[in-house]
Amino acid sequence: MSGEPSNPNAFSKLIVYVDESGDHGPVSAEFPVFVLAFCIFDKHEYANTVTSYMHRLKFKHFGHDAVVMHERDIRKSTGPFTLLINPVARNTFLSDISVLIEKSPLVLVAAVIDKATLAAQHAQPPNPYHLALKFGLERIQLHRFGLQDEGKLHVVFESRGKREDEELELEFRRVCDANATGQRLEFEAVFAKKEANHCGLQLADLVARPIGRHFMNPGQSNRAYEQIEKKFRRSPDGSVHGWGLKCFP
Repeated sequence: MSGEPSNPNAFSKLIVYVDESGDHGPVSAEFPVFVLAFCIFDKHEYANTVTSYMHRLKFKHFGHDAVVMHERDIRKSTGPFTLLINPVARNTFLSDISVLIEKSPLVLVAAVIDKATLAAQHAQPPNPYHLALKFGLERIQLHRFGLQDEGKLHVVFESRGKREDEELELEFRRVCDANATGQRLEFEAVFAKKEANHCGLQLADLVARPIGRHFMNPGQSNRAYEQIEKKFRRSPDGSVHGWGLKCFP
């Protein structure tokens, strides 16, 4: 099997995985931002390298590949990550995560919504998730345009429940129909449960929170962000802001 669709123009050569950090509810003093991270992969590179790297990492540290990488559990050493209570094991594991991100051929687009500033500016602030979704999808379309990529592009989200998924899909379609690019986006939303163990969703989960932490404390040492920053979509002169990273307001 070649891996090519029967109609080579039917599908994009890209696949996008999306995950968030924070929530779109009331402002939290601990994490007053909402981050939506979009990991863009070439499908062949994803199939041939990303999944291989991640499975090898899981086999090395857990002996099996059924474990799901979840940033919160890793950070708190809970669930299958209790082994990270050991400082030596933790350092080795985090170093391997850094290598995984470094070697993964992904292009990163992210939107950071400063919920505190948004609330100060609006009596009824717009939904942070919807704002971040629009900013991300517009930049993905511009990235596709630069690659001359065509066909239906699938954007994979982690399922959050029937009502939440339906609400997100409705907003997704609105953005596809009307957005700042002036083009109708040939995108399709796909919802997958965390247990499906998609490598792309797990990478999106791993990168989202460090982006928010960097936004909140740009002068603080952030080893994870230093690796992630290299993956952002950039302007021809190398600028990240507005291209791979949209901060609002």
